Amino acid sequence: MDFVPPAFEAKLCAPADLPARIGRLARPLVFTNGCFDILHRGHVTYLAQARALGAALVVAANSDASVKRLGKGDDRPINRLEDRMALLASLECVSLVTWFDEDTPLQRILDIRPDILAKGGDWPVEKIVGYREVLDWGGQVHSIPFIHERSTTALVEKIRRL
Repeated sequence: MDFVPPAFEAKLCAPADLPARIGRLARPLVFTNGCFDILHRGHVTYLAQARALGAALVVAANSDASVKRLGKGDDRPINRLEDRMALLASLECVSLVTWFDEDTPLQRILDIRPDILAKGGDWPVEKIVGYREVLDWGGQVHSIPFIHERSTTALVEKIRRL
């Protein structure tokens, strides 16, 4: 029997392939980013809310090196980029998943030119990377309030205490 990859694998996209793939997505296009190290209820709720702002959602995940530079701990990320991206792609609300190796997702934002930029409620709108650029081309920027207060850092700390 031949191995047939799950359909969600088609949502994975290398940064170099973004120009060809973005044009096939429905508009308005929503963009968000993050580490998504251990996917939890807070993440999936936030991603569903972000997707509801538009017709398609592109998620850019921090590369492993980018996560390490954030100073979240020497053992972070817990999950490798490929695994984090696969979990994100498996979500119905996510249309496309890519990554960035830089400290911020600004280059992906410029590559994608989303109509809507979204981050979680812990980010004031004016502090969201790409805020000015998205507004300059007529887009919107949203800081989505948390419904479920969860964090990967808190989960990791809880596991360590067990």
